[in-house]
Amino acid sequence: MEIPNEYKKNLYVAVLVLLVILSLLFAMQFLSSLRSYGAVGSDNVNTITISGYGEVQAVPDIANVYFTISKDAKTVKDAQDAVAKVENTALAFLQESGVAEKDIKTDNFSFYPKYEYKYETQSLIPCTEYGCPPRSGKNVIVGYTATESITVKVRNTDDAGKIMQGLGELGVSNLNGPSFAIDDEDALQAEARREAIDDARTKAKVLAKDLGVHLGRVASFNEGGNYPAPIRLQAIKADSVESSVSALELPKGENTISSNVTITYEIR
Repeated sequence: MEIPNEYKKNLYVAVLVLLVILSLLFAMQFLSSLRSYGAVGSDNVNTITISGYGEVQAVPDIANVYFTISKDAKTVKDAQDAVAKVENTALAFLQESGVAEKDIKTDNFSFYPKYEYKYETQSLIPCTEYGCPPRSGKNVIVGYTATESITVKVRNTDDAGKIMQGLGELGVSNLNGPSFAIDDEDALQAEARREAIDDARTKAKVLAKDLGVHLGRVASFNEGGNYPAPIRLQAIKADSVESSVSALELPKGENTISSNVTITYEIR
């Protein structure tokens, strides 16, 4: 007996609906098992936490030199012009010494008034053995001071002493440095981080073997590191630069850049 077409159509729809329901149930069960296996931070997930350490040594490849120019004058313009005169001479010297314009930066330029206390009138009351009576007066502007602070990045570190000596002879107010540093610390920090991660991973594998478990995915990662401060020599007065820098050895040594990582692994 032949099955009617309408019955076949209804049967097809019913089978299709059943397959859809079964697929949804399977998907829900699969997602539930994934959650039970362990979302990060779930109480049902077993973890181990391991620390790793890595470090990189590098010789500083730049020397930072800091100097200021400070001049006094009766007017702001005269003070600024006096600073500009020394600045132009210093910039010309730096460029002749091979320092690129991009490595010379003005950190601050300012001016401020200078005051003196002036008595207005002579006291009419004479002084006694116990002292003189107070006299009236006020602060009066007697001039202005203009100051400019400049940082110079010396890429040829062997020239740092010579450049400081030359700047001192040009009339700058004071010198500070050289401050030895590494120009591109990010690449070295990344290298130290890789070493720290490898150290932690090796420790985790050994511990997992001893515990009889298997490492799963990384549940969390934290990093701390050592970003070394530049090595800075003591500030030198401009009038003593010639005698001190010419006899001064400037050992650069090495900077240590390190990374400390803490990695938490899921275990199963």
